[in-house]
Order: sequence, then C-alpha cells, then structure tokens
Amino acid sequence: MAESLVDWLRRAAAVPAAGLRLVDRRERERMLTWAEVAAAAERVAGGLQALGVRPGERVGLVYPTGEEFFAAFFGALRAGAVPVPLPPPLRLGALAAWRGAAASRLRGVAAALALTERRLRRPVSEAAAAATTPGGARTLDGLPAAAALPVAVDGADLALVQLTSGTTGEPRGVALTHAALMAQARILNGFWPDGAGAAHTGVSWLPLYHDMGLVGGVLTALERPATLTLLPPEGFIARPALWLRAISRARATVSAAPDFAYRLCVEQVRDDELAGVDLSCWRVALDGAEPVSAAVLGAFARRFARWGFRREALTPVYGLAEAGLAVTFGELEAPFTARRFAADPLASRGEAVEAPAGRELVALGRPVPGFAVEVRDRAAGRLPEGRVGRVWARGPSLMQGYLDRPAETARVLRDGWLDTGDLGFLYRGDLYLVGRAREVIVVRGRNLAPAEVEEPVAAVPGVRRGGVAAMGWSSGDGLGEALVVLLEADEEVAPARLPELAAAAREAALAAAGVAPRRVAVVAARALPRTSSGKLRRGAALRALLAGDLTVLAELGVDGGGGGSGA
Repeated sequence: MAESLVDWLRRAAAVPAAGLRLVDRRERERMLTWAEVAAAAERVAGGLQALGVRPGERVGLVYPTGEEFFAAFFGALRAGAVPVPLPPPLRLGALAAWRGAAASRLRGVAAALALTERRLRRPVSEAAAAATTPGGARTLDGLPAAAALPVAVDGADLALVQLTSGTTGEPRGVALTHAALMAQARILNGFWPDGAGAAHTGVSWLPLYHDMGLVGGVLTALERPATLTLLPPEGFIARPALWLRAISRARATVSAAPDFAYRLCVEQVRDDELAGVDLSCWRVALDGAEPVSAAVLGAFARRFARWGFRREALTPVYGLAEAGLAVTFGELEAPFTARRFAADPLASRGEAVEAPAGRELVALGRPVPGFAVEVRDRAAGRLPEGRVGRVWARGPSLMQGYLDRPAETARVLRDGWLDTGDLGFLYRGDLYLVGRAREVIVVRGRNLAPAEVEEPVAAVPGVRRGGVAAMGWSSGDGLGEALVVLLEADEEVAPARLPELAAAAREAALAAAGVAPRRVAVVAARALPRTSSGKLRRGAALRALLAGDLTVLAELGVDGGGGGSGA
C-alpha cells in the first residue's frame, strides 16, 4: 500500500520541535506541534466514524486559520474521508451572499456533513440545510467521543477537493489524491536553498482553503517535517506589515504570495511598522496565482531594500489547482527576467517579437522537476518557441479530474496532459503568459488579454490599484464583441471627479490597446467580486453589471457621453 498524508502526519508527530506557529492580529504566538495535530486528528476521526462518515465521503470544512482547521482536515483524512476546505464568511454584512455560495459548494461536492467552529455554527448550519447536506453542520466539540478505528488509506485515494478560484465561472472541485499532493510537496521542498534542512522556516498568511496556502505551505512543512508560521489572511489585508514582521521574527527563508500582496506592501506598509525588521533571511519570495507585474516586483525590491530585502529573492512562478500547484519556477537566487514584446504581433498573429516599447511580460521560469510544458494550437498541435497558444502541462501531481464532472475532465485531461486554459508562449526556455483562453477579448480582429487594458487603466491617478477588470461583451447588436472596463475608485476621489476618472480610464485603454471601450463603469472601492485569493472575478463582475447588481458611480459610453454619479 502506497504512503499517504496520514503516514506523513504520524512521522511528523515524532519530531517534537516541529509544527505550526499560529500568530494572531496582535502578533501573539501559539505553537501547535505536529504531535498535537495528530492527537486532535485521532479524536475527530473517531467522532466522524461514530457519525457514520465512510471512507471516500466528502466533509466540508469552514474555518478561519487556526487549530480547529488542522484537527478537522487531518481528522477527515485519518477517517478515510475527503476534506473540502471552504472560505468562511469575512463580513457579517455579507452573510446572505455567503450562505448561498456555501450551499452551492456543499451541494456541488455532495458533502456528507460540514465541520465548523462554534462562532460560525449558525450560518454554516443554514448553508448545509439549503444544500440538503445529510449530516448538517457540526462543531468539533459536538462530535461523539469515540476511539478512531483503523482505516486503510492509500496513496491513490482522494485526499482533497480543492475548489477552483472561479475567476470566469462557478468554482469546480479539483480532485487530488494523496500521491499527487505528496509529489507536489516533495517537488517544492526540493527547491529550497542549500542549508535549509531542519533550519528551513516558512511564513504564510495565505488562506488554508487555497492551494498556495494549504499545499505550498502546510503540506511542504509536514513533509520535511518543519515549522510553518501562519498568520490570518484578514490580518494581512488589514495590516500588510504583519507579514514582513513575521518573516523577520521567524528568520524565514521562504514565503509566497500573489502579486497583489507585494503591491499592497509597497502602498500601505509604513516605515515605523518595520522597526527592528531584517528581511535578509528571505531568500525565496515566490510570486504567483495571478499575473506577475515587473513594475510591482521592482517597486517591492526598492521599497524594502533598506531592511535587507534582496531583489534576487523575488521568484515568479506559475501553477494552478488542477496541477496540484506549481508547474514552472523562476531561477532561484537570480534576478527575475522581464522582457518587452511588440503588442501588435502578439495580438494579431500570436507571435512574440521583442520590442523596446512593447508590452512588458515577466518570465515564469521552466518546468519544475517531473513536469513538462508545451504550447499548442487549437487542434492540440505543438507550437514552436515564440508562438502564442494554449499551455499544456504534464506531471506527477495532476488532478484526478473535476469531481463528478467526467465530461469537463475529458476536455482538459488528455493522454496524461492537462490543458491549463492559459494562453502563453515559450521564449528562450522560459514560459510567458498572456492571458486566459476564456478571457481573451476579440475586438476588430485583435486578441486582447485583459491585463493589456487593466494595467494602464490601473495607473490612472484615482483608480484603486488592483481594482480594474476588462472584459469582452457582445450585446447582440451585430457590432461584434466590445470592450467593457470596470474600475474601482480610490476612496478619496470626490464624487464630482468620477466622470473625469471614467474619461481618463477610457483614454488610457485606447492609448495602450488601440481599442476604445464601449463602456467604462466606475464603482466604489472593493465593490468588484473577488476570489478567495484576491483575484478579480471578471465574469462575475460583468454579470453583476449587466444584472444591475453593481452600484455604478459614473459611466461613460463609447461616444464619450453618459453617466455621472448616481446609483
């Protein structure tokens, strides 16, 4: 029988100094050893078995970052069940929308029951009832007290259902086996710098219901076994300096985040918050999960050089849930590579031609050990270097498939290869991405990636950084697909200036992409829908706009006229 994550936990429990260091928003720390996690998992497994949960059944987990999540996650695995981490509600004012989404997710994975903390029992119970989840919602202290019975857990068994980000549609369940997750953890641990060994330390604020946080953070620490310092995601968003301070205190060598987190640090961390901070220990600063911006990386390196941060630590990466996480890595301990490519050949012919004034793209590195990457045309034929096509990947940690969706699985998994749905090209051995196949905007024969419009619009003064969504939309008027731009205004922008902001955004899009948006809509800060990792959900944003569910503060039509401030 092949090894499983349950075996890894038993092994880690024998290392007394290793575990999870939990840091709250006030920077108070609580050490949770792997031995304590294993003991709690035994209790949870016994309770689940006493309730009749059978091996292979799915258990929804609704927890913030904390001890109970780990007891529930590893307890479900110990019982032979399959944990399905779900995002907890973040704001009381958004409970109604959260309940609907949670019910849809529980129903979609056919959960046998949901586990949650006492504080969230009521909304989770309501979501479980709406999903007709057989076991309803339970807290850990509400589980029966029973000894865990032996269960044969094999590497080929499902270990996790990871819900996709859902940037273009509803989340789907990515089914990952024990063997796949373990292969990915081993691959990642093989990257950490020389001398890490037992002294290796990681810090993460990433959500545990997201693959970067769970697979890239927790499971790599479990495999060593080592200690991982964890901060709550909401703590980082409220005060980004907590992340940098934790890295300094833990003398962390590795920490990962999406691009928006590096930008947030540049914009919001104050000098006085970094008193005594030393970032020279941070040797691998991974940047992935969303488009990587050379401007953001450069600004981060310059901003925090005073505190010992080295530009060489910045490491762009590429991965996705369907691959178990990482697919390509930039070169460690080397400056990241960014090149400019002429916009017209990229958009009209799908050719990568370097040009000094072209679109700047960051190299995402080469396939991680055990993986292969190809760029293919629509007929799945392999394209030469420098040609844009769909990115395909093959490796040991690919998903088993989309949970209970055989037709969708068959469309993306072929002969051991995964069609990632991303568009990109290979150039001098490195992978470059230009967008998502489903998000490409086709206007007057030009193929535009959303980022080609979003980046210049985001640079307009008064536009909230990270708050721009560009999409294609066909109104059925026979004019073909049109460009629609939604943008969040900074909170300090006066209402009277909002129409000017819309006009400036339109001019920025036209100048950068050569296409005038048919609609530019300005909304309030943080109004656009986002995924659990902070990425904008473009499809959901467009649907909300068309349905009238977004409060538009100002709007501009293709003729340059239209909306002033208002509901």
